[in-house]
Amino acid sequence: MSQRKEFENKDVALIDILDVVLDKGVAIKGDLILSIAGIDLVYLDLRVLISSVETLIESNQETAEQLSSKRFDYEKEELDRVINESG
Repeated sequence: MSQRKEFENKDVALIDILDVVLDKGVAIKGDLILSIAGIDLVYLDLRVLISSVETLIESNQETAEQLSSKRFDYEKEELDRVINESG
């Protein structure tokens, strides 16, 4: 039996899903640009990290640095600099 068939008719509680997400962590990143007639009007840089504190502490230092708010602030400043230089 395939894994899909195995889970297809299984009831899954929201608490079970939340438990797995907090245990492993989920990172979501997205960019959204709204434009009219080829002119960019709005740029949204979306980043969401869902995890338990324990999971983040247990992750290695390199990953923690990549996910830090200081790193996001630095990337935002770089993006602002590039936008200001091109505009």
